[in-house]
Amino acid sequence: MPESFAAPAVDLTPVPELCPETPQDNRSAAKAGRLRETFENDLVLSYLDLAEALAARFEARGRERADLNQVAYLGLVKAARGFDQSKGESFPAYAAPTIAGELKRYLRDRTWVVRPPRHIQDLRTRMFRVEPELVQSLGRNPSVDELATELGTDPSDVQEAISASSSMHPDSLDAANPHSDAPSIGDLLACPETPLERLEDLACLREAMQDLDPADRELLYRRYFCEETQVQLGKRLGMSQMQVSRRLARVLVELQRRLLSSTQGDGVRVEQERASGSTASGRPTRRTPAPGVSGKVSALPSSSRASSS
Repeated sequence: MPESFAAPAVDLTPVPELCPETPQDNRSAAKAGRLRETFENDLVLSYLDLAEALAARFEARGRERADLNQVAYLGLVKAARGFDQSKGESFPAYAAPTIAGELKRYLRDRTWVVRPPRHIQDLRTRMFRVEPELVQSLGRNPSVDELATELGTDPSDVQEAISASSSMHPDSLDAANPHSDAPSIGDLLACPETPLERLEDLACLREAMQDLDPADRELLYRRYFCEETQVQLGKRLGMSQMQVSRRLARVLVELQRRLLSSTQGDGVRVEQERASGSTASGRPTRRTPAPGVSGKVSALPSSSRASSS
C-alpha cells in the first residue's frame, strides 16, 4: 500500500499590495514641512530678545558679547526645532533652559585658554554663588578657609579655583605695565643676559641649593642676589670678613660637589672613571666647574678662591 503524505498548509490570506504614494500625499507632506519651517522661523524671530537677555547674564571680562549672542541664537533655533505645542503652550519656558545650557556648554569648552579640571570649574561656579552671601553676612571678604567650610571642600581646592581665573584670560607676554616703564614679561624671560641655553644649568643649580642649610641659602641669597658686600654680611652675622669669605667658599665647593655628583650619575662609575682617567668612550675626563658656580667663585677675593680650589 503506497505511503500517503500530508499536504503542506498553504496560507491563502491575501497580502495587501503597497499602494504607491500619490502626488497629493507628497504635496501634503511638503506643505506640512513648509508650515513647520514657517512656525519655527516665527518663533526664532519673535524671541531674539530672550536669547540676547540670557546671553547678557554670562557677559564678563574676556567674553565677547557678539560671540555669546551667536551661541544664544543657536540655542534658540535648537529650542524652536524641538518645541511641541501639544505638550505645552509656553515657548519661553521651554527655550530658556535650552539657551542657557548652550551658553554654559560654550563657556565650559571654548573660553578657557588653559582648561582646568572639571571639578575645579564646578567649584568655581559654586564659589561665585556663595561668596556674595558670605560678604553680606560677615561684612567683609571671606577667607579661603571660610569659603572652604561653606562649600564643604578642601581649602587647597578653593585656592586652585580662585587661581583658575587667570587660566581663562592670561596676561600676554607682550603686555607692558601701564603704571611704569618696565619692560614686558617676554623681554624679561628671554634676553641676551639670560640665554635659553643656561636654563637647564640654572634649574640644576636651584635644585642643588634646596639641599643646603637654610643659613647657607640665606648667605648665598644676600651675597649674590641682594649683592651685599662681605663687610655688610659680617656685620649682619656677627663675623669677620675673612670668616664670611671662607664660609662662602665652603658653600660654593659643596654646591659644586652636589652638581658634579648629580651630572655624573652613579658614584661607583665616577670613581672608576677618575681612577682610570678616561670615560667609557675612551676620552679623558676633565673636571669642569659646576654650572653657575664658576662665576660665583670668581666674584670672591683671591684668598677665598684659593681656599675653594
